[in-house]
Amino acid sequence: MAIPRITSAELKRRMDTAAPPVVIDVRLKYPYEHSTITLPGALRSGPGLVDRSLLAPDRDVVLYDSDPEEIVAERAAVDLAASGFRVFVLEGGIAQWAAAKLPTGTKPAPRLAVPVYGAAKG
Repeated sequence: MAIPRITSAELKRRMDTAAPPVVIDVRLKYPYEHSTITLPGALRSGPGLVDRSLLAPDRDVVLYDSDPEEIVAERAAVDLAASGFRVFVLEGGIAQWAAAKLPTGTKPAPRLAVPVYGAAKG
């Protein structure tokens, strides 16, 4: 099943309407955790099955990932489309959105644990 793509410009236009699509970040764990940006208002769902309780049947759903070929988003979108949702995949993923200099949200960067040297072992 082919899932339609939506450009960054078209998604931005739709996000500024009275009935914006539900935008869902389905990036794999590593790319998601090691990034500090998201699309504005995006919900987070892992790359597996998207939680349908996040969705309204009368609103479009747009999935994005970090892969320029949109492989992860495509897989999740196929499942939603088979369930009757109107689903789109963001063309070029978050990288293309950022390259277009469109607004982004932020999230905390990963924090590394600081090793403690000389701690007594017990």
